[in-house]
Amino acid sequence: MRMLGGGLVAVAATLLAVLECFFLLLRVGSIPVPLSIAVAVLANAGLPVLAYRVSGSRVAAVLPVAAWLAVVVLAAVPRPEGDVIVTGTLRGVAFLVLGAVAGAYAVGRLLARPPTASSR
Repeated sequence: MRMLGGGLVAVAATLLAVLECFFLLLRVGSIPVPLSIAVAVLANAGLPVLAYRVSGSRVAAVLPVAAWLAVVVLAAVPRPEGDVIVTGTLRGVAFLVLGAVAGAYAVGRLLARPPTASSR
């Protein structure tokens, strides 16, 4: 039952990644709004911690970041029609790099902790 919670957090990370990819080019008038970058950093920093707390498993803590990264990388690959959702612009690269670094940092902190009695 506990792993189900970790899986649900991974599903939430997947859905959030899809929304972030499509809102990456958000503009208010002619002013670009980097909302997706901020959400990616905050979500990838927080979702692994949530998955760990819900499941107690370090493997489950990695799943949200892995799911987010898979969605973003797939969105950055050109489709057969030539469409690219996450482009190689500064905003797209910042989205990918900052989101991945935030996720790696959060997972690294969780993996560096000594195991608790409940997770042994």
